[in-house]
Amino acid sequence: MIDITKLTELAVAYDAGDPRRVQHFLKVYAFCRLIGQREGLDAQTQNTLEAAAILHDIGIHEAERKHGSSAGQWQEAEGPAVAAPLLEQVGADPAARERILWLIAHHHTYAASEDTDFRILVEADFLVNAYEDALPPDACRTAEERLFRTRTGRMLLQKLYLSPPYQP
Repeated sequence: MIDITKLTELAVAYDAGDPRRVQHFLKVYAFCRLIGQREGLDAQTQNTLEAAAILHDIGIHEAERKHGSSAGQWQEAEGPAVAAPLLEQVGADPAARERILWLIAHHHTYAASEDTDFRILVEADFLVNAYEDALPPDACRTAEERLFRTRTGRMLLQKLYLSPPYQP
Protein backbone atom coordinates (compact mmCIF):
# COMPACT_ATOMS: atom_id res chain seq x y z
CA MET A 1 0.00 0.00 0.00
CA ILE A 2 1.13 3.52 -0.76
CA ASP A 3 1.81 5.78 2.20
CA ILE A 4 -0.61 8.60 1.33
CA THR A 5 0.79 10.89 4.04
CA LYS A 6 4.33 10.58 2.67
CA LEU A 7 3.10 11.03 -0.91
CA THR A 8 1.19 14.15 0.14
CA GLU A 9 4.32 15.56 1.78
CA LEU A 10 6.30 14.95 -1.43
CA ALA A 11 3.58 16.58 -3.57
CA VAL A 12 3.41 19.60 -1.26
CA ALA A 13 7.20 19.94 -1.47
CA TYR A 14 7.04 19.70 -5.27
CA ASP A 15 4.36 22.41 -5.43
CA ALA A 16 6.00 24.57 -2.74
CA GLY A 17 5.12 28.24 -3.19
CA ASP A 18 1.94 27.41 -5.13
CA PRO A 19 -0.81 27.16 -2.50
CA ARG A 20 -3.57 27.13 -5.13
CA ARG A 21 -2.26 23.86 -6.60
CA VAL A 22 -1.74 22.27 -3.19
CA GLN A 23 -5.22 23.21 -1.99
CA HIS A 24 -6.70 21.94 -5.25
CA PHE A 25 -5.17 18.49 -5.02
CA LEU A 26 -6.03 18.21 -1.32
CA LYS A 27 -9.68 18.95 -2.09
CA VAL A 28 -9.74 16.47 -4.97
CA TYR A 29 -8.15 13.90 -2.65
CA ALA A 30 -10.83 14.51 -0.01
CA PHE A 31 -13.66 14.05 -2.51
CA CYS A 32 -12.02 10.92 -3.97
CA ARG A 33 -11.66 9.48 -0.49
CA LEU A 34 -15.30 10.19 0.35
CA ILE A 35 -16.76 9.01 -2.95
CA GLY A 36 -14.56 5.90 -3.12
CA GLN A 37 -15.48 4.86 0.40
CA ARG A 38 -19.19 5.50 -0.15
CA GLU A 39 -19.08 3.56 -3.43
CA GLY A 40 -17.42 0.59 -1.70
CA LEU A 41 -14.04 0.41 -3.42
CA ASP A 42 -11.75 -2.32 -2.17
CA ALA A 43 -8.76 -1.17 -0.09
CA GLN A 44 -6.17 -1.47 -2.90
CA THR A 45 -8.29 0.42 -5.45
CA GLN A 46 -9.09 3.08 -2.84
CA ASN A 47 -5.40 3.53 -2.01
CA THR A 48 -4.47 3.79 -5.69
CA LEU A 49 -7.28 6.29 -6.30
CA GLU A 50 -6.18 8.45 -3.37
CA ALA A 51 -2.59 8.48 -4.65
CA ALA A 52 -3.81 9.44 -8.13
CA ALA A 53 -5.89 12.25 -6.63
CA ILE A 54 -2.83 13.67 -4.86
CA LEU A 55 -0.81 13.55 -8.10
CA HIS A 56 -3.45 14.15 -10.77
CA ASP A 57 -2.27 17.71 -11.63
CA ILE A 58 1.43 17.23 -10.81
CA GLY A 59 2.35 17.97 -14.43
CA ILE A 60 1.03 21.53 -14.43
CA HIS A 61 4.35 23.23 -13.70
CA GLU A 62 6.11 21.26 -16.44
CA ALA A 63 3.23 21.96 -18.83
CA GLU A 64 3.52 25.68 -18.15
CA ARG A 65 7.31 25.57 -18.50
CA LYS A 66 7.38 23.51 -21.71
CA HIS A 67 4.15 24.56 -23.41
CA GLY A 68 3.28 27.90 -21.81
CA SER A 69 -0.08 26.43 -20.83
CA SER A 70 -1.70 24.41 -18.06
CA ALA A 71 -4.35 23.02 -20.43
CA GLY A 72 -5.56 19.52 -19.67
CA GLN A 73 -3.78 17.93 -22.64
CA TRP A 74 -0.43 19.25 -21.41
CA GLN A 75 -1.12 18.17 -17.82
CA GLU A 76 -1.84 14.68 -19.09
CA ALA A 77 1.30 14.66 -21.24
CA GLU A 78 3.71 15.94 -18.59
CA GLY A 79 2.22 14.54 -15.39
CA PRO A 80 3.34 10.89 -15.53
CA ALA A 81 7.05 11.72 -15.85
CA VAL A 82 6.85 14.01 -12.82
CA ALA A 83 4.77 11.54 -10.78
CA ALA A 84 6.85 8.41 -11.45
CA PRO A 85 9.82 9.28 -9.20
CA LEU A 86 7.49 10.36 -6.39
CA LEU A 87 5.71 7.02 -6.59
CA GLU A 88 9.05 5.22 -6.47
CA GLN A 89 9.96 7.17 -3.32
CA VAL A 90 6.86 5.88 -1.54
CA GLY A 91 7.37 2.31 -2.74
CA ALA A 92 4.37 1.98 -5.03
CA ASP A 93 4.23 -1.50 -6.51
CA PRO A 94 4.41 -1.77 -10.32
CA ALA A 95 0.67 -2.38 -10.83
CA ALA A 96 -0.36 0.56 -8.65
CA ARG A 97 2.27 2.79 -10.26
CA GLU A 98 1.06 1.87 -13.75
CA ARG A 99 -2.58 2.56 -12.85
CA ILE A 100 -1.82 5.90 -11.19
CA LEU A 101 0.26 7.07 -14.15
CA TRP A 102 -2.58 6.05 -16.49
CA LEU A 103 -5.13 7.97 -14.40
CA ILE A 104 -2.90 11.07 -14.45
CA ALA A 105 -2.42 10.73 -18.22
CA HIS A 106 -6.18 10.57 -18.87
CA HIS A 107 -7.95 12.59 -16.16
CA HIS A 108 -9.05 15.25 -18.67
CA THR A 109 -10.05 12.72 -21.33
CA TYR A 110 -13.50 12.14 -19.92
CA ALA A 111 -14.46 9.27 -22.23
CA ALA A 112 -11.23 7.34 -21.63
CA SER A 113 -12.80 4.76 -19.33
CA GLU A 114 -15.87 3.70 -17.42
CA ASP A 115 -13.80 2.14 -14.62
CA THR A 116 -15.10 3.30 -11.26
CA ASP A 117 -11.78 4.68 -9.99
CA PHE A 118 -11.41 6.80 -13.14
CA ARG A 119 -15.00 8.07 -12.95
CA ILE A 120 -14.49 9.03 -9.28
CA LEU A 121 -11.32 10.99 -10.09
CA VAL A 122 -13.13 12.85 -12.90
CA GLU A 123 -16.10 13.59 -10.63
CA ALA A 124 -13.96 14.77 -7.72
CA ASP A 125 -11.88 17.02 -9.97
CA PHE A 126 -15.07 18.50 -11.43
CA LEU A 127 -16.57 19.12 -7.99
CA VAL A 128 -13.50 21.13 -7.00
CA ASN A 129 -13.14 22.92 -10.34
CA ALA A 130 -16.82 23.90 -10.28
CA TYR A 131 -16.21 25.79 -7.05
CA GLU A 132 -12.79 27.21 -7.97
CA ASP A 133 -14.05 28.39 -11.38
CA ALA A 134 -17.49 29.50 -10.10
CA LEU A 135 -19.29 27.44 -12.74
CA PRO A 136 -22.95 28.30 -13.30
CA PRO A 137 -25.68 25.75 -12.49
CA ASP A 138 -26.26 25.03 -16.20
CA ALA A 139 -22.65 23.83 -16.57
CA CYS A 140 -23.12 21.60 -13.52
CA ARG A 141 -26.35 20.14 -14.94
CA THR A 142 -24.57 19.37 -18.21
CA ALA A 143 -21.71 17.74 -16.31
CA GLU A 144 -24.16 15.66 -14.31
CA GLU A 145 -25.54 14.23 -17.54
CA ARG A 146 -22.21 13.76 -19.31
CA LEU A 147 -19.59 13.06 -16.64
CA PHE A 148 -21.11 11.76 -13.44
CA ARG A 149 -21.65 8.02 -12.98
CA THR A 150 -21.47 7.35 -9.25
CA ARG A 151 -24.41 7.74 -6.91
CA THR A 152 -22.24 9.58 -4.37
CA GLY A 153 -20.74 11.96 -6.95
CA ARG A 154 -24.20 12.85 -8.26
CA MET A 155 -25.46 13.44 -4.73
CA LEU A 156 -22.55 15.77 -3.97
CA LEU A 157 -23.04 17.68 -7.22
CA GLN A 158 -26.75 18.08 -6.44
CA LYS A 159 -26.20 19.18 -2.84
CA LEU A 160 -23.32 21.54 -3.58
CA TYR A 161 -24.29 23.17 -6.86
CA LEU A 162 -27.85 22.33 -7.88
CA SER A 163 -29.81 22.77 -4.64
CA PRO A 164 -31.42 26.10 -3.69
CA PRO A 165 -28.86 28.50 -2.19
CA TYR A 166 -28.32 28.42 1.55
CA GLN A 167 -30.36 31.08 3.35
CA PRO A 168 -29.12 31.97 6.86
